[in-house]
Amino acid sequence: MIIPLVRALLLSAAATLLLAAAAGAAEPARYQRTIERYTIPDVVLINQDGEKVRFKTLFDTQQPVVVDFIYGTCTTICPILSAGYANLQRKLGTDTTRVHLVSITIDPENDTPAILKKYLAQYSAKPGWDFLTGSRKDIDRVMNAFDAYFRDKMDHKPLTFIRSPKDGSWIRLYGLLSGVDFLDEYKKAGLQ
Repeated sequence: MIIPLVRALLLSAAATLLLAAAAGAAEPARYQRTIERYTIPDVVLINQDGEKVRFKTLFDTQQPVVVDFIYGTCTTICPILSAGYANLQRKLGTDTTRVHLVSITIDPENDTPAILKKYLAQYSAKPGWDFLTGSRKDIDRVMNAFDAYFRDKMDHKPLTFIRSPKDGSWIRLYGLLSGVDFLDEYKKAGLQ
């Protein structure tokens, strides 16, 4: 009778120590942030309206640009990344074109302009958010330029890139950001 009681007390004490140690441990980072420089390839992509867009010219501006890599039928990380874009546009109010949001498909074989347009409509995208597709070769060039190449769409990672118009550097965010984290990073880049 005493031995089971002692065993229960020891197990309870061990569990309490483990919980205390876990509570005292530092919270792991939700995402990683680095500052990078990228060379943008001079390719022609196609937006959700079927218009040709010279990709490199999107960055010849003093306007901030945010880039992510998603695809139209994704049900995992893409909706979370897109919700961050939609939330940022809501926070910007009527002036959504103060920042250029660019989503680039990693599934150009299936993501037609019509699918891109439908996807943007699901997130109530406003002017200032473009979704681009193109040839597999050109999409691969863009992914490689951002060190974001995925061998297939099922292997993609949660990456967001914020370009600072001040010096052309890029904030590379790896991980799923909350809406608050995304807005904080936007502000840290000196964007309001």
